[in-house]
Amino acid sequence: MKDILLDFIAKYITLTEEEKDAILPMDIFHTVTKGTILLREGQYSKESYFVLKGCIRTYYLLDGEEKTTAFYTEMEALTPNCVVNQTPSEYFISCIEDTVLTISNADKEAEMNSKFPKFEIMCRKMSEELLAKQRFDFDEFKTSSPEQRYRNLLQNRPDLIQRVPQQQLASYLGIKPQSLSRLRARMYEKKS
Repeated sequence: MKDILLDFIAKYITLTEEEKDAILPMDIFHTVTKGTILLREGQYSKESYFVLKGCIRTYYLLDGEEKTTAFYTEMEALTPNCVVNQTPSEYFISCIEDTVLTISNADKEAEMNSKFPKFEIMCRKMSEELLAKQRFDFDEFKTSSPEQRYRNLLQNRPDLIQRVPQQQLASYLGIKPQSLSRLRARMYEKKS
C-alpha cells in the first residue's frame, strides 16, 4: 500500500527520500471492513479519507430512505463538509467493500505542510482537480436523463456496476431499483 500511495503522490510532486521516510512511519493506513460506517449524520469529524483499495460511499437518510450521492474508489479523496465547516455531518459515509484507507486530519496535514511545503502544493492541485471534476459531474447529472446518466456511468465508472449493490446504484442515478432494471433491459434489447 505504501508503494501505491507514493506512486500516486509522484503524479503531483517529486519526493526526496527524506520526505518518503517522513510519510511512511505515520499511522495513516487503516483497513476497514465492508459495512463499516465511517461517519454518521450528526457526528463531528476531523478526518479526511483517501481510498487506496476498496469503495466507500456518501449518502443521506431522507424519510427512512438512503439517497446515495457519491462513490469513492481507488485513488480518490474525500474530505467531508463537516470537517471544513466544523459542524455536524449532514450525511453518512460507509464502506461498500473491505477498504484500505489513509486517514488524515488537519493537524497531521499542517505538520506535514510545515515540514515539507511541497505537500501543500500537492493538496492544492488535488483540490483544484476535485473541484473541477465535481462541478462537471454535477452539471452532467442535472442536464441528463436517467438513461444518459447510466450510459455515462458505464463509460466513466464501469467498475461500479459490478462493485455496488443495485439499490445504491439506482439511488446514485436518481431512480428506483425497478427503474434501473427496466432501463438495463431496454438497453440490452436495443443492443440485440
